[in-house]
Amino acid sequence: MVLGPVLIAVLALGGVALLLFFYGVGVYNRLVTLKNRFQNAFSQIEVQLQRRYDLIPNLVEVAKGYMGHERETLEAVISARNQAVGALKAASAAPGDATAMANLAQAEQGLGGVLGRLFAVSEAYPDLKANENMAQLTEELTSTENKVAFARQAYNDHVTEYNTYKQTFPPIFFAGLLGHGADAELLDFDDAVINEAPKVSF
Repeated sequence: MVLGPVLIAVLALGGVALLLFFYGVGVYNRLVTLKNRFQNAFSQIEVQLQRRYDLIPNLVEVAKGYMGHERETLEAVISARNQAVGALKAASAAPGDATAMANLAQAEQGLGGVLGRLFAVSEAYPDLKANENMAQLTEELTSTENKVAFARQAYNDHVTEYNTYKQTFPPIFFAGLLGHGADAELLDFDDAVINEAPKVSF
């Protein structure tokens, strides 16, 4: 039996549609995999930043015993720490979201600035510098800062991989249709400010 031209055309179109469907499934699965990777990488940043935020009240409590006249500085540290906690909570609910990442970076920059000021002011208090608890907390902050940096690099690498894949041809035609329209945002901190505190040795 010879197939008619209409039937051949229908079968050809059906075959093309089937190929597109399976290709779309492949693109979707790849996008989900890459998105899960950068979201998981962000969770590692969250763990380290939360550790950092947990150390700061202890640091302020130790400093308070020696820096009674620096109440404004100590309160600024706690205020900035609380803002950073809020920004991290929002970012963890939407890893890769441009606004959430920008707010977290800004909060971290503010926290880094006031921590730097705290350590600069503490130079005038030799007894505080010699305090063992202060030395230990500073060492833990330094270690945590390093872990934050590594975790952030891993996150940014995964975000770049995700964005690059969805921007390439032909996945770019499917990404928006599959709910992956917006690019994920990198997380950039002002390292010079953020790292100012741990550079001070006690």
